Amino acid sequence: MGVGRTVDEDPLSRLLAPPPNESPEEREIRLKLEAEARLRSERIDEQLRAEKAALKKNRPVKVLLLGQSESGKSTTLKNFQLAYCRDQWEAERASWRMVIQLNLIRGINYILDLLAEELAGGPTPALAGDSDISDDDGAGPSAYAPNRAGSMLHFTGKHRLLKLRLAPLRTVQRDLEMRIGAQAGADPSDVYDLLSSPPGSPVMGASGRRPQEFFVRSATSWKQPAHMRSPSEGQGARYQDAQVRETADIIAGCAEDMKAIWEDQTVREMLGRKGIRMETTPGLIAVRDYQPTDDDVVRARLRTLGVQEHRIRFDKGPAAGSEWCIYDVGGSRTQRIAWYPYFDDCDAIIFLAPVSCFDERLAEDRRINRLEDSYMLWKAVVSSKLLAKTSIILFLNKRDLLEQKLRSGVRVRDHVHSYGDRPNEVEHALKYFQQHFRDILRKHSPEPRPFRSHITSVVVRMVSLHMGFVPPC
Repeated sequence: MGVGRTVDEDPLSRLLAPPPNESPEEREIRLKLEAEARLRSERIDEQLRAEKAALKKNRPVKVLLLGQSESGKSTTLKNFQLAYCRDQWEAERASWRMVIQLNLIRGINYILDLLAEELAGGPTPALAGDSDISDDDGAGPSAYAPNRAGSMLHFTGKHRLLKLRLAPLRTVQRDLEMRIGAQAGADPSDVYDLLSSPPGSPVMGASGRRPQEFFVRSATSWKQPAHMRSPSEGQGARYQDAQVRETADIIAGCAEDMKAIWEDQTVREMLGRKGIRMETTPGLIAVRDYQPTDDDVVRARLRTLGVQEHRIRFDKGPAAGSEWCIYDVGGSRTQRIAWYPYFDDCDAIIFLAPVSCFDERLAEDRRINRLEDSYMLWKAVVSSKLLAKTSIILFLNKRDLLEQKLRSGVRVRDHVHSYGDRPNEVEHALKYFQQHFRDILRKHSPEPRPFRSHITSVVVRMVSLHMGFVPPC
């Protein structure tokens, strides 16, 4: 049996020990080689440290846009692009026309769906046969549909005629979805029909589930300026141009009927009783030569799944001379797990909390109040140890919609019981919400940090963005 080494013997020391019976000449050569190796290693370490420092100094500022779904993250990003990436904004403007048209048509088709529901839910003898339908002041065959409160909504032959005249918008909606999806390189299975409720709507589809909203994936680009098309795409581009003209013609032909159904008092009463505020949905002027304005693009909505990355170089304002890499991270509950990898090496967070949603529920979980969900998200962000050194700014967003709700008679205390007897006025409500977010920060932040907040309406175009802080570069 051989002699083994002791338990306390270090294998590395044994390996590095000088060989036995080493001569003075061999020792001198060995030491010289070891010194050269150490010098090379130190030079490599020094070079790596210098490269890391240069990379950190020159890298863009990493900014995350966080908040629940429909909080205004994408609109905030568009405001940054509008203010600081004007050339790119102008190049992509025409692509937004399809999205804006889709927003409008989707809203009208949603009204038609609700109208069909109401007509089918009540006694409709006048709609069963061939009736003499009038298109004047609504005097003609009529139907009555009950609402939740038990009273009756009075529908006439005019509503049926409007429904028939606006039927072509169904095909236009499907066509727009397919064109946007195809331009984004989407698989046909990813292009969903948009036949029912707009975002935030409480109404469910026939199956009892909320219909899937049309979306594109962040890994694809549906915004393709005309000058970027290859010669081989010329024929396809001409075909698309013909489709654009046909869509514009159909929308223009339906303009008067869309206006009529939108302004109809019975339809408005139907929407009001269902708690649906269609005024918050995007719209446009239905003309053949329509071209989107900046405000139209800012207000346009297109859901994107995944994380969108945008680089913006500032030439003015408090961040002048710096480049930001802004990440718009999905806010629905199923997408929030994607936030955490982006927390690492993050310089700043802009957190958007929509204050107008104090009386709304999450689309993903109707048991949860949207304002309470924002509080929980804010707590999770400010309490994260990964973000202890990160600058965080809070946007209390959608002030304009909050003011509209309060003026219409919606009371904060009916939905936020801790609000108590405070005046039901926008400034008092904003002060209360702001204090609640401040208290959460002070209680749960791992380290003391300032509370930075702004009251915003991001659909109102921001020409300059003076947010009162510059993230560490």
